[in-house]
Amino acid sequence: MIYQKLFDKHINYKEPSLQKRRFKHSDIVGLINALPFEKQMVGLSFEQREIYKIKVGQGKRKILLWSQMHGNEATATMAIFDILNFLKPQDDDFQDFRNEILNKLELHFVPMLNPDGAERFIRRNAQGIDMNRDALALQCPESKILKSLVIDLEPEFSFNLHDQNIRYSAGISSEQATISFLATAYNQETEWNEVRTKSRQVISAMNEVLKSFIPYNIGRFSDEFEPRAFGDNIQKWGSSLILIESGGYKHDTEKQFIRKLNFISILSAFDVILKDGYHKYSLEEYQQIPQNEKYLFDLKIINAKIKLGNTIFNVDLGVNFEEKNILGASEFIHKSVIEDMGDLSVFWGIKTLDAQGAFLRPFSDFPEIANKLGVYKNFQVEEGEEAFFVLDHGNHQTAILNGKVVE
Repeated sequence: MIYQKLFDKHINYKEPSLQKRRFKHSDIVGLINALPFEKQMVGLSFEQREIYKIKVGQGKRKILLWSQMHGNEATATMAIFDILNFLKPQDDDFQDFRNEILNKLELHFVPMLNPDGAERFIRRNAQGIDMNRDALALQCPESKILKSLVIDLEPEFSFNLHDQNIRYSAGISSEQATISFLATAYNQETEWNEVRTKSRQVISAMNEVLKSFIPYNIGRFSDEFEPRAFGDNIQKWGSSLILIESGGYKHDTEKQFIRKLNFISILSAFDVILKDGYHKYSLEEYQQIPQNEKYLFDLKIINAKIKLGNTIFNVDLGVNFEEKNILGASEFIHKSVIEDMGDLSVFWGIKTLDAQGAFLRPFSDFPEIANKLGVYKNFQVEEGEEAFFVLDHGNHQTAILNGKVVE
């Protein structure tokens, strides 16, 4: 299959200057200017950064794709530049596929819709507005740009490319939802008209391809109608809207493997659209994709004990990490939080630690360990606190330092 070959050869098209998610508008302008395709500055952000659209192909079927509507959701932006590198004229094994795309499709890419948010690596734009709740009010210049593109281009398909919380699970399971899809609703009743049906059919085709690479890590967002969201409105405006969310995958903090999955899934969508191969997929096939659920912690500690007075009881702990921007949002540190404690038997951990009956105790009970590890604040072992504590096994101790396990 061509998709396995594309997967294996992705490194040949991977944009080498984008290796981490925290890149800036200035990092992509040069890449855009160097592309051998038609470029257009379609408007300015609130802070007057240029927003670019790249047009590729001369086919009759128009497709619009945009990424980083939320400034801290950069995985698909990297994949877009990989796809643009792939679409450049070159002598390789994929020239027939490339020519089909260029001759039958007219692709319009907006790699970074929210450059001000990307500058700070935050979700919202410089006005503090979530652009994906601004499709009606249109208070953001970036929102006006996107609506104008949809109205003027009248794309048959639109791809709304996002990142999601890495702790979403694919159904009620221990598996992270690495890629999640949604054919957004266009009304409160979540009905299926022809436009929305095409969205879920293409999604089913992409799901079939991705199952070869991540058979247990594909999810589907619930489809409650959100009247302020662009996805729901674009579906209503007549363009078949496909939402792709990049979640988490073990040992892929910077989402380089997930970037590769975006590359494959989007190219597979182009393939099935240009061949009209999506009509065969049923609603049941779409609904069989597991729904996104919240059943994961970054770290789950099981079989721990707590002693309060003369009472000893068993607890599990769920610890999560949040990324905190540093160095002008070019790097980050993790901040941990004890999200829950008690009986967590219905949840899973992306990482699980068996305490084997060890007691949860504060660092203040172990001043030598605290001094050695530089823990000078007295953290409590309770929900909402940062995860700094000791697992006391009696003959030895295991430190949990900001959610990290230190023997």
